[in-house]
Amino acid sequence: MRLVLTILAFVAVFPVGSALADDECFVPMADWKPREAVAALAAQKGWTVRRIKIDDGCYEIDGTDAQGQRIEATVHPATLEILEIEQRDDDDHRRREGKNRHD
Repeated sequence: MRLVLTILAFVAVFPVGSALADDECFVPMADWKPREAVAALAAQKGWTVRRIKIDDGCYEIDGTDAQGQRIEATVHPATLEILEIEQRDDDDHRRREGKNRHD
């Protein structure tokens, strides 16, 4: 009986632990770069920023890329590393470009 309870407890806790491990942007606020630095990064890449917000501990840039395509970019708040870029079409559908770590 103890073995069954131990296994059930492990299975119940395991998904929570793996979800926390996926949080790439868990950084103390004192280590965050300011929003102005995020805007400067976007300008460097030729992006037009509509909005910069915080989502799941990351900066999220909503705007358009240099070609005028709508994008949503996830940026690490301490390193300003671009973690992900999603392109959006006119119907607001997302197409994930994947992780773009060295662009």
